[in-house]
Amino acid sequence: MTIPVAKPPVIFIMGPTASGKTDLAIALRAHLPVEIISVDSAQVYKTLDIGSAKVASGVRKKHPHALIDIRDPSEVYSVADFLQDAKRHIKDISARGNIPLLVGGTMMYFKILYGGLSDLPRANSTVRDEILRRATEQGWQSLHDELTRLDPETARKLHPNHSQRIQRALEVIKITGKPLSALQVKVVDKGLEHDYGVVPIALISDNRQLLHERIEQRFLQMMKLGLLDEVRALHQRDDLSPDLPAMRAAGYQQLWQHLDGHFDIDEAINRAVVASRQLAKRQFTWLRKWSDAERIIIDDGEQFLSCEKICKQTLKILSNHSIL
Repeated sequence: MTIPVAKPPVIFIMGPTASGKTDLAIALRAHLPVEIISVDSAQVYKTLDIGSAKVASGVRKKHPHALIDIRDPSEVYSVADFLQDAKRHIKDISARGNIPLLVGGTMMYFKILYGGLSDLPRANSTVRDEILRRATEQGWQSLHDELTRLDPETARKLHPNHSQRIQRALEVIKITGKPLSALQVKVVDKGLEHDYGVVPIALISDNRQLLHERIEQRFLQMMKLGLLDEVRALHQRDDLSPDLPAMRAAGYQQLWQHLDGHFDIDEAINRAVVASRQLAKRQFTWLRKWSDAERIIIDDGEQFLSCEKICKQTLKILSNHSIL
């Protein structure tokens, strides 16, 4: 009789911005042979350091993070790029006898990595630039209205402010003549769930006000650390524009607009905090839909739990999954 071999383990640590994911990942390294892979669409870009809450280079020397600082901000890093890079690192880490620990807040990356990639065309810079030109002239609400006519199923899932996803949906229609919702049905690259024992863990806050306060405090600390100067250096580059994915990240977008003269610095800070809170809300929406994720409540209703307590809960969950 052949004894089935257990699938190699993979751990997901998912959560909203400012929920303590990175601290937890580093704490887990004291207990498990894990290697960290970043799941963050802003941290892939070099020089986007302060505003993306990137782990300090000194800390990364002791606790390496894959998929940080792998692209220039002038480049586009797609979901397909992430899928290819992440699966390569996961395979290599598992081959070394260690456990891949994927940590971050880009929920689309987690979803595609777990469930697979649909049969979608690669990005087309000509089509994308034309859509961005129209967005500048007409506004994203107009393009969202157009998407509602062409692909109502996809449009219902998107707010008019979800510019990057509206752009991609219209780009797919222009290239293929088919709606994104129809093409997403066909999976051409299977996800990790087929070959690995994935344990998805979601960090959840019961008190949104607490999280909102932490988001604001963290952004104000970023400003003290020199975020405006970081964005100013990017703004001065001739090869960057506000339409690039790197420059649309929360915080960077609003400070870029300030440097363009659209509003003063106080208004830019306020808009950046609001954008970060809206990001957290979208991340929570993704996590609520992830029905089989293990959930850890990171606050007691009045204050956040210590990293030590959250780590202890995480280790208990992993023990229940025979990872310890």
